[in-house]
Amino acid sequence: MSSVNDLRASAAALGPWPGNDPAEATRIIRGELGDPHLPFLPELPDRGVGSDAVGRTGSLLVDLAIDVQPHGWRLVDRPGKDAQRGRSALKTDINILADIAGAEDVSATEFKIQLLGPMSLAANLHLHNGERALLDFGARRDIAESLAAGVAEHLRRVSTAVPGAGIVVQIDEPDISSVMAGTIPTASGYRTLRSISGEEITGAWRLVIDALRAAGSVETVISVPEIEAPIERILAAGADGVAVPLKALTTRQWEQLAGAVEGGKRVWAGALSTSDAQARLPRTADVVDSIWKPWRQLGLPASGLAGLRVTPSTGLAHFKPSGARDVLKKLTQVADGLDQLAQG
Repeated sequence: MSSVNDLRASAAALGPWPGNDPAEATRIIRGELGDPHLPFLPELPDRGVGSDAVGRTGSLLVDLAIDVQPHGWRLVDRPGKDAQRGRSALKTDINILADIAGAEDVSATEFKIQLLGPMSLAANLHLHNGERALLDFGARRDIAESLAAGVAEHLRRVSTAVPGAGIVVQIDEPDISSVMAGTIPTASGYRTLRSISGEEITGAWRLVIDALRAAGSVETVISVPEIEAPIERILAAGADGVAVPLKALTTRQWEQLAGAVEGGKRVWAGALSTSDAQARLPRTADVVDSIWKPWRQLGLPASGLAGLRVTPSTGLAHFKPSGARDVLKKLTQVADGLDQLAQG
């Protein structure tokens, strides 16, 4: 990862995107997120089964097959048609990316992909008996190892589509708070699954991060909700940074982020509230101030703002494409505002 000294604040989004047209989505994203910002491979859940986060990441697993059953995605003996749909959609997206990127006059220097992390994947894949894979230590281990084995080929295919671009990877763990708290229900719904130890979670993350780094990833961050965000665990696993919504962060969590910044790590700040697609986007100055105020209170230098990536607080699949485009525009304006503060 680059040192903060030669960075500029940049904008990115979390991955989910509206509609079912990958070409339109890719053109919009690459049009709005030119350097120094971070274009990404969109996820289009509106396309249906296989394009959801579980199916998309599950299609990368090596020696583990999945298919959709009445209660959701399940580990099965041989790949089913739903998993094949996921693989086919991902291949289509990468081919479209190659065509669009290849026709550009100026190529982006970095490009992002998203994966569902091993813990949230285990929480959303089911065993043969209908229970979640999260229940079973062996299944959790197999999923983490299978994902680590599958990421290298995925990175290679994406790198071929955007030659010369550094590949940034965002590992999504939307269910991590529930995994750590032991609040995910069993199949019967009468009890909850036992909480998973922090040591095991750190180890699973490290396994995937090490595989991504070995495959050539230039930056790997773990994206988590703000509630009980395990920032220190993420850093202990060797991630290059943390992606987290800012709105409900506690003072303690801000202090942890400050420590991460001082240690040379990257903060991806979910500074733009996007839970309500109908709400008017806030003023750029207000979003900048929502970052700058706690930053200053923690005693962090203004120059460090140049290392931030700014993102929406959520994915954008619930927006219209025009609204999602407006979000990207707003984020680039916020990044510009942070740069101005960083430069004094």
